[in-house]
Amino acid sequence: MKIRLFAACSLLSFVAHSAFADDTFVNAPPPPQIQAGSWVLMDYTTGQILTAQNEHVRRNPASLTKLMTGYVVDRAIDSGRIKPDDIVMVGKDAWAKGNPVFDGSSLMFLKAGDRLTVHDLSRGLIIDSGNDACVALADYVAGGEPQFVALMNKYVQQLRLRDTHFETVHGLDAPGQHSSAYDLAVLSRAIIHGEPDFYHMYSERSLTWNGITQQNRNGLLWDKGLNVDGLKTGHTASAGFNLIASSVEGERRLIAVVMGAESSKGREDQARKLLHWGQDNFDTVQVLHKGKKIGTETIWYGNQKNVEVGTNQDVYLALPKSEVPNIKAKYVLDKPELEAPIAANQHVGEIELFDRDKLIAHWPLVTLADVKKGSAWSRFSDYLSHKL
Repeated sequence: MKIRLFAACSLLSFVAHSAFADDTFVNAPPPPQIQAGSWVLMDYTTGQILTAQNEHVRRNPASLTKLMTGYVVDRAIDSGRIKPDDIVMVGKDAWAKGNPVFDGSSLMFLKAGDRLTVHDLSRGLIIDSGNDACVALADYVAGGEPQFVALMNKYVQQLRLRDTHFETVHGLDAPGQHSSAYDLAVLSRAIIHGEPDFYHMYSERSLTWNGITQQNRNGLLWDKGLNVDGLKTGHTASAGFNLIASSVEGERRLIAVVMGAESSKGREDQARKLLHWGQDNFDTVQVLHKGKKIGTETIWYGNQKNVEVGTNQDVYLALPKSEVPNIKAKYVLDKPELEAPIAANQHVGEIELFDRDKLIAHWPLVTLADVKKGSAWSRFSDYLSHKL
């Protein structure tokens, strides 16, 4: 087994998950004290969880359910089944008048027979948190609420949200409906990565419809100390006060999920605390570049004497700022010698990342080029070299 050291770089961009051996760094910054039932702070680029508590506990999502409603609508637009400028006629089931389900709940204040676009309904769903807008969209996209809920739960499976199940399109209390802080962070990441035009709605501060102007309930959109551009609030008596907030600083984005806070102000304070802590204590750095050489190895019996090795993926990590200078990388070959023929992208070892002496991540080491068999004479020459 051969071991090689190389320098890990730090540039920013977008990538895949890393394979962590241990998610605790040598000198991890102490997490903030959060007053809520559960919470998560996720690095958007990597999907790493920077701090969390009770993140897999199933809780009532309340209007955070609408994130999945919006996600399903966005997927329908992406697939070409519907268009943002399609005109929707509002049915009686989406009209709050005489509907006890909607009593005292958040509404866009639609009326039966109203005609408006999918885009406008989506804004009403996101900005006003309109339960009526959710029903109108469900009717148009899927032909009814039960069919739309089935689509929501299909995407639950696709996104591997293990602690989530939906029973409604709007999030009003329903037996069997639940999610977790971790699952909602994963869903939020998928929404942000989806369509920029759709995600832009989450940053809008107000909406006027039928002469009624309503403010977005996410108060952090007005916070001058954070560049928050989404996502959603939720509240019922059984859920407490929920909030998902995403902020951008330079090229870094963080996602904070707070569930079961004690008040509307409290959920904002706790999310703000998480976001500031993440910005102050972590950097997102690129440690590996797809297709870039990290070493050169001798190869026997080939039409060339050496082969370059590296990785077949771009790799980023969110690292404690204090530990970035202490991050080192090495690679280990599976066999002491490489022999031709060998194909490009062939697995030949492991790349290991260390925080000081602690292994924190690893990825496959691959060849970066094909090496064919050498001529009979060169192979014989290599054979003799082995014997000497």
